[in-house]
Amino acid sequence: MAASESNTRPIVVVTGGGQHVWAMINAIADRVGPVSVVLETPESKKQLLRGRARRQGWISAIGQLGTMILSRLGKRFLAGHSARLIAEEKLEVEPRPGQEIIQVASANGLECLQAIQKIRPGVVLLNGCRLISAEMLSKMPCPVLNYHAGITPKYRGMNGGYWALVSGDAENFGTTVHLVDAGVDTGGVLKQARGRSKKGDTISSHALRQTAFSRDICVEAVSDALAGKLTTIDPGLPSKLWYHPTIWFYVWTGLRTGIW
Repeated sequence: MAASESNTRPIVVVTGGGQHVWAMINAIADRVGPVSVVLETPESKKQLLRGRARRQGWISAIGQLGTMILSRLGKRFLAGHSARLIAEEKLEVEPRPGQEIIQVASANGLECLQAIQKIRPGVVLLNGCRLISAEMLSKMPCPVLNYHAGITPKYRGMNGGYWALVSGDAENFGTTVHLVDAGVDTGGVLKQARGRSKKGDTISSHALRQTAFSRDICVEAVSDALAGKLTTIDPGLPSKLWYHPTIWFYVWTGLRTGIW
């Protein structure tokens, strides 16, 4: 759908930012219409560590933090691969001049809700932000969708592409756009896309690779929401929640299988 054909109601994307997110935002802006971005301040590593320790215990939390740090270092060493991926897939990974960006402390906070209510959008798309509470959802003025880098419900949670690969399930290296409910990636599935991890891809670059083959489903889902034509599908898959791999699992699996 061209931008000139889009519904007149605004589009809001709520996010913590990142190259893959801007690539998606720019694709939606080109094909559907202008996007207002609500950009939250990411949680600190200390906050993340404490939250995960409460849910999974300190050993797992520290192990996951180790993988996150290693992944961030990996982005620097593998910057050339990411640059080639961006060029080959024609991803526009930075905000454009004039892009409306509303800074908030948290996607789950009152100032975020107030910003969205002021804009009165036809659809809100979440992409890489905090979980939204049931109370927050109940006050939203429009459908709320989530772009998830994994095939749900089989790969809910974190690093869905990575877990599909290490589980020997490469055919489910993909993404989902789903309705948002109070659960973790448990809302009704709207669209799914599957692709391939390519040579040189790692847990650090999967988000870019997945975005490259998922732009169409995000455009379609946002367009459907604006047109009032959202329809869910049943993927017929088991449901499982995944977390970041611990550093010892990640390194051992990488050495053993070559999947990084």
